[in-house]
Amino acid sequence: MGGLLFNVTTAALMMLMLNGGLTLLGQDTLRARRVPWAAVGLTSLAVAGVITQLCWSGAMDALDSDPARSGWWRTLTSTFMQNGGPLGGAWNLATLAVIAALANWFWGAPLTLGLFLAGILLPGYVDALFGEHGHSTDPRNFAGSSGATYFLAATLSAALLLRTLRTGRRPGREHLKEILLAAGVPVLGLAVWFAQSNGHGLVSVYGFALGCAVHALTRRTPDRPAPDARAGGLPNRPRRHSIHVAD
Repeated sequence: MGGLLFNVTTAALMMLMLNGGLTLLGQDTLRARRVPWAAVGLTSLAVAGVITQLCWSGAMDALDSDPARSGWWRTLTSTFMQNGGPLGGAWNLATLAVIAALANWFWGAPLTLGLFLAGILLPGYVDALFGEHGHSTDPRNFAGSSGATYFLAATLSAALLLRTLRTGRRPGREHLKEILLAAGVPVLGLAVWFAQSNGHGLVSVYGFALGCAVHALTRRTPDRPAPDARAGGLPNRPRRHSIHVAD
């Protein structure tokens, strides 16, 4: 029962952030956007990691982040390994592909890759800063892309909150909905961390904090495709009018 509740709250947190990202970008604009190459690259690395696990029986021993084993590369390589079984692995790959695409469209490729890398490295440094020097001994934390994905997703929720607060619109139902959708991420993240020691909640709080800082510095806004592009057509060219001169 405890494992089921853990999975439900973890999925609920992701759905909250996913809806925040869709609201930030505008769900009706997604089909007209360019290929998110940063998302393609990250997802390809994760798929390559799964293929490596299937083809090499010693992949986890060599590449996971088990604190009993040494290796400077493990923090990075373990992100692209999956140890949650077929369903857990599929969930991680799917959420990585979707969240990375949304982040790519909002932050751009360089910032998306930088924020994803921060999601891999930063939580460990923050934990150490607050005196959490020990590595997790929970095997669920030895591998998986979910931590960095949740971190990245939370940056979109942070951007949504700051954008909504800055618009200066008169408070209404949609305005309030966006605020609750975004602000609910750190609240739920802390709740699942304290109630379940669910690391996804804590990394989401870290990602939200960094997202607020980055958005405050960049003041980035989502680029919306032109109306003609959203309709699937090309911009209309101006017609050439011929002038007839009477003889």
